[in-house]
Amino acid sequence: MSDITSRTSSDPLTDRVSHPRYPRSNRYDARWTIENQMGPHALWLLEWLSPALGLDTLSPGSRVLDLGCGRAMTSIFLAKEYDIQVTAADLWVKPDENAARIAEAGVADRVLPVFAEAHDLPFGEGGFEAIASVDAYQYFGTNDLYLPTLTRLLKPGGRIGVVVPALREEIDGVEPPEHLKPYWEPDFWCFHTAAWWRRQWTRSGAVEVETADWLEDGWRDWLRWCEVVAEEHTDEWHIRMAGQCAEMLRLDQGRTLGFVRVVGRRL
Repeated sequence: MSDITSRTSSDPLTDRVSHPRYPRSNRYDARWTIENQMGPHALWLLEWLSPALGLDTLSPGSRVLDLGCGRAMTSIFLAKEYDIQVTAADLWVKPDENAARIAEAGVADRVLPVFAEAHDLPFGEGGFEAIASVDAYQYFGTNDLYLPTLTRLLKPGGRIGVVVPALREEIDGVEPPEHLKPYWEPDFWCFHTAAWWRRQWTRSGAVEVETADWLEDGWRDWLRWCEVVAEEHTDEWHIRMAGQCAEMLRLDQGRTLGFVRVVGRRL
């Protein structure tokens, strides 16, 4: 079993990914986070989400659903940092692959990896104290009818919290900003503002929205991480994609792209 929370302060790579805003994430091995990334730095984003989601107030052993967990970094973080029982649900990464990663991290007794599609979740109503989703909810949660079907999995009063790539301002019309056209993907149309998410969740009638805010200078964190991945990853595809993302963020300078955090309590 490897110690993924063992950091060497003199390591230049460690210094590059250490962030004053995310002290918990700083304890995790830099190489491990790079190898298991699937986009923006998921641990940084989860650490930003955690206080609004009230994870520190949960009792040990509380059940939490990590929806769209990717390679289970966020699920491992949740189990280690908050001593809770985590269901690590993902469609793209097979449970046996995540099970090996979870066991290596020493939390096999607290994290259960499952294969699940967001619109067909195999869980009973009211089984979770909280639901967390980092850099995933935008792919399935923009449907106006989705949130009520998801929050039925929460106990009454339980919270759902997500962090998603987002827009500073909504885009009018059907064309992206001119400076982003060379980089714009159709998937980017699922990015929205904090106000858009607040309105959508409030209209659903499923939750009381407690938080819907923009991460100040989040684009700088995103850029910094992309630059590290582009230079340090061993896979050519990841290097190329991170490099393209870094180019886009340097050009945008936070005018358009960043992150939004949304937290709601089940009514």
